[in-house]
Amino acid sequence: MSAIRVAVCVLCCAVIAAGCGPSQSPAAKEKVIGAALLTQTHVFFQDMVAAMKSEAEKQGFKLRVQYAEFDSRKQIDQMETFIAQGVDAIIVSPADSSGLNPVIAEARAKNIPVFTADIAAHGAQVVSHIASDNEHGGVIIAEYLAKLLNGKGKVAIIDHPTVASAQDRVRGFEQTMAKFPEIQIVGKVPGEGQRDKAMRAAQDILQAHADLNGIFGINDDSALGALAAVEAAGLQDKVKIVGFDGTPEAKAAIAAGKALKADAVQYPDKIGQKTIDVIAAHFRGETVPSLAPVEVGLMDAESLKQK
Repeated sequence: MSAIRVAVCVLCCAVIAAGCGPSQSPAAKEKVIGAALLTQTHVFFQDMVAAMKSEAEKQGFKLRVQYAEFDSRKQIDQMETFIAQGVDAIIVSPADSSGLNPVIAEARAKNIPVFTADIAAHGAQVVSHIASDNEHGGVIIAEYLAKLLNGKGKVAIIDHPTVASAQDRVRGFEQTMAKFPEIQIVGKVPGEGQRDKAMRAAQDILQAHADLNGIFGINDDSALGALAAVEAAGLQDKVKIVGFDGTPEAKAAIAAGKALKADAVQYPDKIGQKTIDVIAAHFRGETVPSLAPVEVGLMDAESLKQK
């Protein structure tokens, strides 16, 4: 073979090798994560998504976000779309904690890892669940309300029974209240985590129990809905409310001395960031925890004065 032919062959091989370089490598392909979340109407989820997007950008991931707006069927459709698109991972905050097992199993069958954020999926095999320590939050807010009531009185819960995080909060609250024999939980009514429904639920419970002393709202929309009902009934000096989340509107109500007295505080930005970090570790082939808890805090008028 002549020197010219050798040179041509070397050049052709170099061109072919360049065409098959890193840009075509599967390892270099941008990872796509689909997120099917409960709602975009809550400040909590807005903050969580903002942190997810920021961390995903840092990690070089593409994040596609969809919102179910409390509709489980809609959320299943969103997840099935992500599966059909062949995303690299799915994040879900279930609208119904018991209703996603089949679609999560479908994702696993397609080798798409699923992660739950904030709300767990009962009985489903997910890689990791990243959430606040909701049961502990229920404990600390129950202890606060019990102290506020001097260990006696009648209280009610504005619940969201289809959502695992609310179930955990209520469990912690009820177990703690059981330690106070002179406090009676007289009602547990569904507010679906939505302010208007929580307000109507609180109105019903106030009518049924004129001697009510306290209300626990499982999230801030529930607590603020209860606050609206209590104020409309002129009972703001009699009924004490506690909530869960730590949103700016709840913070303002607590600071103003309204009937909403305290919140168990979540850190949605930490949940969002940690969710992406756990997914990144999984992509790297690392073993990740099946449960990645995020701490909760307590906010009341006194703690706000100290800030």
